[in-house]
Amino acid sequence: MDNSSNTPPKHGAKLTDTHIRLAHGNGGVYMRELIEWVFAAHLSAQAAGLDTEADAVQVGALPGAMYISVDGFAVTPLEFPGGNIGSLAVHGTVNDLAVAGATPRYLTLSAILEEGLEVAVLERCVVAMAEAAQAAGVMIVAGDTKVVPRGHGGGIYFATTGVGQTDPGLQLHMNNIEAGDVVLVSGSVGDHGAAVMLAREDFGLHGDLLSDSASVLPLVKALSGLSGVHFLRDPTRGGLATVAYEIANATGSCLRLQQNQIPVRDSVSSICEILGYDPLYLACEGRVVAVVKADVSAIVLQRWQQLPAGKDAAIIGRIESAEALVLLETPLGGERVLEALEDDPLPRIC
Repeated sequence: MDNSSNTPPKHGAKLTDTHIRLAHGNGGVYMRELIEWVFAAHLSAQAAGLDTEADAVQVGALPGAMYISVDGFAVTPLEFPGGNIGSLAVHGTVNDLAVAGATPRYLTLSAILEEGLEVAVLERCVVAMAEAAQAAGVMIVAGDTKVVPRGHGGGIYFATTGVGQTDPGLQLHMNNIEAGDVVLVSGSVGDHGAAVMLAREDFGLHGDLLSDSASVLPLVKALSGLSGVHFLRDPTRGGLATVAYEIANATGSCLRLQQNQIPVRDSVSSICEILGYDPLYLACEGRVVAVVKADVSAIVLQRWQQLPAGKDAAIIGRIESAEALVLLETPLGGERVLEALEDDPLPRIC
């Protein structure tokens, strides 16, 4: 983490402040304490010794093509059932690399903290970040910390950059999609969006639903080397419907979905009915949408369902050579066009 002062921490081996103050971002002793006793204390183990004295670090060269992804995280509340902004920041970046056909290797972290933030909350988020990075096999190798005045931030904003190396067993691109391809999803949709809604006190709802926030790398690796896997995407903001619309718009094809085949938890459906949301537009943070050749769709489904993260995987639709739109077949035999998302149904979801 970037640190412009070499003054040793004055309080010992623990941050004594209970809340973030502006001085924690001024480059002096308080900033050094914050970096050493909150960030480095938890992130150094998974990064094999995070160098907090350097403005730039050297990392090992990656064979083959490199992939880079940048993402920002501003979820509210900072902690939600099934995760927090720390684990979400790792999962979000790792997943963007994975569905592009890359194996994540390195992350950088930019942390923007608001004056008055509880240090205990920050530490829980950093611990979750370290655990998520270790589980995904990715190292957080560099970072930066800033503090903004009270009222000028959302408690914590994290921005990450991910670097990965190409997986030669995956050749993924939207241009690979063709008529007759089959569409699958690796699990129930809308869990993350619904879990965040439950965590917001202004909705007055309660339940035991958990976010699906997780690394999708095992799901992607299960398909490596399988011919006929054309395209993968994680349905985050805008959910499944938005990914479907992007595919239809980019390929000029019709994507036909079968509503009764799309896995949606009863609790998510109930929340959406109460609040007037469509679960197909709610964010997922641990799911994969796949477009594959029809003759390998059963193999993809079987491989996913053998994994804990893919036990609810399902074949949900197909690609047709027609006009560019998304059609949802209802259980009663009707059809509904899924339009592009315009208004944000749930701000600050990830």
